[in-house]
Amino acid sequence: MSMLSLDNSTEGKTRKRNFDQLKSKNMTGSENSDEIVEDNDRSLLLSTEEAEEQPRVAFINKESIWATSVQMFIPFLLAGFGMVAASLLLDIVQHWPVYKNVSEVYILVPALLGLKGNLEMTLASRLSTHANLGHLDTRSQQWSLILGNLSLIQCQAIVVGFLASIAAMVFGWVPSGKFNIQHAMLLCASSVATAFMASFILGLVMVGVILLSRHFNINPDNVATPIAASLGDLTTLALLSYFASLMYKGMDTMPWLSIVIIVVAILFVPLWGWMASKNEYSREVLDSGWSPVIIAMLISSIGGLILDFTVSQYKGVAVFQLVINGIGGNLAAVQASRISTELHSKSTLGRLPHGMRVCLTPCTAFCDTSVTPHADTARMLMLMVVPGHLIFSYTISYLQAGHTSFTPIFMLVYLAAALVQVFLLLYIAQVIIVWMWEMGTDPDNSAIPYLTAFGDLLGTLLLGIAFQILFLIGDRDSDVGD
Repeated sequence: MSMLSLDNSTEGKTRKRNFDQLKSKNMTGSENSDEIVEDNDRSLLLSTEEAEEQPRVAFINKESIWATSVQMFIPFLLAGFGMVAASLLLDIVQHWPVYKNVSEVYILVPALLGLKGNLEMTLASRLSTHANLGHLDTRSQQWSLILGNLSLIQCQAIVVGFLASIAAMVFGWVPSGKFNIQHAMLLCASSVATAFMASFILGLVMVGVILLSRHFNINPDNVATPIAASLGDLTTLALLSYFASLMYKGMDTMPWLSIVIIVVAILFVPLWGWMASKNEYSREVLDSGWSPVIIAMLISSIGGLILDFTVSQYKGVAVFQLVINGIGGNLAAVQASRISTELHSKSTLGRLPHGMRVCLTPCTAFCDTSVTPHADTARMLMLMVVPGHLIFSYTISYLQAGHTSFTPIFMLVYLAAALVQVFLLLYIAQVIIVWMWEMGTDPDNSAIPYLTAFGDLLGTLLLGIAFQILFLIGDRDSDVGD
């Protein structure tokens, strides 16, 4: 959660007096149950009339940049090593028969791995805001929010997995002009099965992380989304490769298996939707939260099309693609979660806090703390890029994975691509979240899917450009780890 303070304006002083008066009433046993004061990193809840007239204000202890960096860096490393493990797995499975003979599976990789941004990281951001606002403090609140949100992501996962398979079929069919019905059923069945299982497992993990973070007084905004990223890529890629390989082996002997999986998954969608509608918060997302995840899936699928092309040209792309995409999306998601929590705590949806504006120059977004309190965090996240990639690249090199020699010129070009990607994502995060809030769209439900999808697209595109530059200057792929 962003650490906020009141401004020195007359409006701010008036709110401070209201807070002191309400706190005094609360301590002496006020009879008005609407006048509730919460401290300990929670938002101030005003009376019904006041809440309609003015935005909520959070009275929160200041969190130092060092405390924030420590809380972020450890989950960031865990997330990075999870992405390295997923990259090593992709480097292995790209030689499996299903990946060689059904190349459209590559198009599914960014789309399904992007589900952690579309669903699990959005879930983490949403629950982090609820936790910081005190909506998870009672057992009944916890059960209602958790069941509603888990049902919601199951419903969304099946639908998005089905649409991702259709996008993969279209993107694979248009260039070649050939359509194989068996491959189409394989893509569809493996996609919905992967989306269902990955979202179920990762959703439970996210709930546990949020509750434990709140219990140990750790800001969940700083740790939840990196942990989602650390497990998301590896879990999803492993499930996709397993299910795709299983369907491929059974194409001739068990042609009915794919149909059964697709039908059962579709039949469960109304059940998950009904369960999600039982909670007011998840019901709101169920009604209005489809556009971000579907558009983000399409953007990630375009990234998958680029991946399918670049892997056929440069085998070394596979082992770095998940790392650069994951780190970029992960850092942007942390920033997005913090900005979103600040807006929830400081204002009401559709109204920007005093002094905050949508249009910022990149220099302002990263350097001017008087305009945005998140400039310090943005610079700190940028500082994590180079050491993070060096650590993860050394790990890949030490394990002799991939097909690329780690020469100085390679690392220079690769790190340049990574820095450009994260710089663009952090700037987009600052602008798009404030814009969404002003337009009346909750960024907790909409921002992270777009950011992780753009992270996949930019990461894959910049990585492909980096390898093309390396090829042109003569620093070409070797057979390391082949």
